[in-house]
Amino acid sequence: MDITISADGSRIAYEPVGSGPAVILIGGAFNDRAALAGLAHALAAGGHRAIAYDRRGRGDSTDNAVRFDPAREIEDLAALIEAAGGRASLFGHSSGGVLAIAAALHGLPVTTLMVSEPPYAVDGARPIPPRGVSARIEALAAKDDRDGAAALFLQEQALIPAEAVSRMRDSPIWAAMTALAHSLPYDLAVCGPDLALSDDLHDIGIPTLAVSGDRTQPWLTVAAKAVATAVPGARHISIPGEDHGILRRPENLAPILTDFLRPNAH
Repeated sequence: MDITISADGSRIAYEPVGSGPAVILIGGAFNDRAALAGLAHALAAGGHRAIAYDRRGRGDSTDNAVRFDPAREIEDLAALIEAAGGRASLFGHSSGGVLAIAAALHGLPVTTLMVSEPPYAVDGARPIPPRGVSARIEALAAKDDRDGAAALFLQEQALIPAEAVSRMRDSPIWAAMTALAHSLPYDLAVCGPDLALSDDLHDIGIPTLAVSGDRTQPWLTVAAKAVATAVPGARHISIPGEDHGILRRPENLAPILTDFLRPNAH
């Protein structure tokens, strides 16, 4: 594990694997760098220096911020890119994809942009989250009610049925999810209250790939396709048999990313 220091002094933990052009991997809600380790090793085998990191406040990363501001997470990525040599490709999953897009729009030295199922609400494909849900989740996290924060996020933000959330609560994965539930306000902040697609995507001038699984929630496919449509020259790829849990199956994702990262692939 290595550490880089963000602009506000927060310590951002990261783990580089392999050698070659740098690719920084950004997880979504309930993800720390361990969730991206399999993908990192698969990309390293394809000739890349893959960097999985703990978003601020998660795992071994600290958080000196006084409020949940996406600008701090963009500063974290700036520090990671500098530590990686000054330029890097970005891959982001779910809210990590929204963060990757925000970093590219902010003008960070990103060479290639790849996102998996960024959770935008596009063309009425899903309802906008209820007003005040972000504040309610943040309040639960502030009280360290991680169980409540995780359940509320899953049901009202991610549209997971209550029965499915109940099954999650009874499964071994729940402890890992609640361990990171205090950081959910960052996922909410970067995505915005309306999950709105940025109006500035046409300003992205780097090779861009959006992927989605053909077994995911339909609204996530609509969102991925919308990104590919809005960014000039971008591509969308549907991954057979996959859903939003694709990080658990890096063997199905890594070859697509590796192909896209090849010189002259686009």
